[in-house]
Amino acid sequence: MGNTTGTLFRVTTWGESHGKAIGAVVDGCPPLIPLSEADIQPDLDRRAPGQSAIVTQRKESDTVQILSGTFDGVTLGTPISLLIPNEDQRSGDYREVERKYRPSHADFTYDAKYGTRDYRGGGRTSARETAARVAAGAVARKFLARSHDVEIVAWVATVHDITGDADPATVTRDEVDQTIVRCPDVDAASRMVEAIQSARKSGDSLGGVIGCVVRRCPPGWGAPVFDRLEANLAGAMLSLPATKGFEIGSGFAGTRMTGLAHNDPFYMDGGRVRTRSNRSGGVQGGITNGEAVEFRVAFKPVATVMREQETVTRDGVESTIAGRGRHDACVLPRAVALVEAMAALVLADHALRHAAIAPDAPPRPAGWGWGRFPDGGER
Repeated sequence: MGNTTGTLFRVTTWGESHGKAIGAVVDGCPPLIPLSEADIQPDLDRRAPGQSAIVTQRKESDTVQILSGTFDGVTLGTPISLLIPNEDQRSGDYREVERKYRPSHADFTYDAKYGTRDYRGGGRTSARETAARVAAGAVARKFLARSHDVEIVAWVATVHDITGDADPATVTRDEVDQTIVRCPDVDAASRMVEAIQSARKSGDSLGGVIGCVVRRCPPGWGAPVFDRLEANLAGAMLSLPATKGFEIGSGFAGTRMTGLAHNDPFYMDGGRVRTRSNRSGGVQGGITNGEAVEFRVAFKPVATVMREQETVTRDGVESTIAGRGRHDACVLPRAVALVEAMAALVLADHALRHAAIAPDAPPRPAGWGWGRFPDGGER
């Protein structure tokens, strides 16, 4: 029930925040893709708690173990099972949550649906679950890079009312990681860090926006109607904790333009079909057009704040509650890895779905490239 995503590249995550471990099963990854824990760990390290002074200080190494699906350093084409032990739970911090509903958390809604819940750290609703997504996303990223040379880069674009300057055409992962807030604009990053620290000291929290670009995505990925690529991307991003909005290309700003101004004119570039602008965000009619896929994801302020708020108990008695334990004052710095992971999962699935129809597809016009496969050949 809601724990599996994907059609051909399928991922199921499992585990609770304060259980023994969390993990994921990746089913559908093609064989002969080089893969080891060393390929996955860097992405997990970018998401891990305790990595800087502006994130939660829960101490989790997030050390991943590959339990199945590889042999001699390559994937077998069989299910890949990934395990991440939980190491630093403090379940006592959540004793009050057993009786009281935290404002804007899933405590009440889980009770309403299931009649029971794991209140320790939020259980399955905790952002701890996203570590499993990041591990699975790293597998998808390796497949995309190996088979199609696809690159995914996300960055913190906005924290509260502070917006950084980043060029989607050129921004690099190294530039993103040079600041602890993961904004490539160093001046804006400094102000973002100050704002997050100030919110933490006052017992409050902040939200913001993450930008993401997918480069070298070939034309033809996606599907019409219900499985439009941007629809699948939106669904993936909005499945992340604390997300409240998604826009691709011009997004909501496009509503203030005319059709003539908004259209992306075509031209030929050395035998390749290109567009002179990219207000479509690399997707037209739900299918990639070969330009960079550009989108943004909005994250709300963290629901857990260290101030007294009104609530009710499970028995329907009015009460108050304040946040306890270790929490992020802003999820944005760690959420960069989440956005990249979910983008990789969606694109890996669509890459396989596109390859499934390729043998019977009509010849492509000049300039409509196919992906590179592990043997170096073109399809």
